[in-house]
Amino acid sequence: MGILNKIRNMVRADTVEVDDILLSALFPNREVPLTREQAKQIPAVNACIDMIASTVSGLPLKLYRQTEKGVEAVTNDIRVDLLNKDTGDTLTAKQFWRMIIEDYYLGNGAYAYINRCGRRVKSIHYVENEHISVIRNENPIWKDFDIYVDGEKYYPFEFLKFLRKTRNGSESVPLMEESRLIFSVAYQSLIYEETLVKKGGNKRGFLQSAKKLTQEAIDKLKEGFKKLYNNNQENVIVLNDGITFKEASNTSVEMQLNESKEANNIAIAGAFKIPYPLIGGSGATKEHRENFMRFCIAPLLADLECSIDRDLLLEKEKAEYYFAFDTKELTRGNIEERYKAYEIGLKNNFLQVDEVRDKEDLEPLGIEWIRLGLDSVLYDPKTKMIYTPNTNETKQITENKMMQQEQSREGVKENEDRIKE
Repeated sequence: MGILNKIRNMVRADTVEVDDILLSALFPNREVPLTREQAKQIPAVNACIDMIASTVSGLPLKLYRQTEKGVEAVTNDIRVDLLNKDTGDTLTAKQFWRMIIEDYYLGNGAYAYINRCGRRVKSIHYVENEHISVIRNENPIWKDFDIYVDGEKYYPFEFLKFLRKTRNGSESVPLMEESRLIFSVAYQSLIYEETLVKKGGNKRGFLQSAKKLTQEAIDKLKEGFKKLYNNNQENVIVLNDGITFKEASNTSVEMQLNESKEANNIAIAGAFKIPYPLIGGSGATKEHRENFMRFCIAPLLADLECSIDRDLLLEKEKAEYYFAFDTKELTRGNIEERYKAYEIGLKNNFLQVDEVRDKEDLEPLGIEWIRLGLDSVLYDPKTKMIYTPNTNETKQITENKMMQQEQSREGVKENEDRIKE
């Protein structure tokens, strides 16, 4: 935080430090949000986008229907294929989601045109931000807007719209606008390093004065340092009146810039809600991966799903249908953990064999028996049949009979306990 504190306390009223002037030269536009292209030059930003995009694009997106019998997956719907395999455009579904994620975080929102023929969706077309403009009305309550693509007007319902932290339902808040200081410091540090490389690593210097400088002298120093650090051929600044030379490569500011590299990366990863060890550090643990899913991916998926439901479902479908990403592969743990969990579920009768097989993507066996005793009695709740494997007997039983049998067993046990006493 040393360099950030210096940036925030750049110039004091009673004195001017040379390190402050150097910082001013290094970060002349620190309060201005970076452009998307500038942000993408920061390696940590690309690493975060890549990790999120690869995670989201690798998850199956499914369409579900809520019925009286429960929830069932809908497989024969073209919208499922368009968002998982081929969009019907030049982009595959994986490429589509990659661009959606990048626009979601770094752009003004992610937009995709829905090509419909009547009520049927034929294809989905990603549209780059540079071609999109949004015209909103001025009513703060009854908000409305139109979308223009290279000047051609479209209505909101014609687009899939993925908007990060939107305040108006039409545009996102880019992450580098929300965390402008963090992104600016990281970017300016890269520019400074690039300048050093282009100048061949020659030692450069600046001049330091033991006395308080006039405003004119301060302005000259600032201008000199801009020339020094903005990729030109000057390597020193020459002034008179007792100002002494000091090597710029050994200043506390430069040392802080080097020391703050990792701090910048950690801060950027934090802005994306990604634990830093997952993108550049070492020692990534299971807890880091779980936190990534909990704090980054889960909220993002919920936001994407809501947008898809709003824009891609027909009004009459919204009461029964919904889209959801299948995160089973990411959350089910290793094979030993899963099998131990299944064992507990089966022993305690809140899981059945076919439910376990479904979680492991295996074909069902058609076994719906619930274990009632220690490997002695199996019960089918649908048919109310009891099967005894030891005797190979099957009986149908009512709930009353089951209660009577249970009470009878409890009575026998009580008698046995009394005899033992």
